[in-house]
Amino acid sequence: MSDTSADDLADIAGLGYERARDELANVVKMLEQGGMDLDDALALWERGEALADRCEEHLAGARQRVEKALAESADAD
Repeated sequence: MSDTSADDLADIAGLGYERARDELANVVKMLEQGGMDLDDALALWERGEALADRCEEHLAGARQRVEKALAESADAD
């Protein structure tokens, strides 16, 4: 991510799942519309990649919590 600054990444790291997902959807919409120069499109793409990674982090954490709860439930039976 060459054009994504450390401040941008820190901002993304603090986003909750819904906010990151909504912003990612907006990034996709803007990229699909086109009409921007290559540098802007690449910077937006990089932000989208970072947002997608953040969403995946949230989903992985949720998946782990569900698996733990299921394992604890099975142990209690």
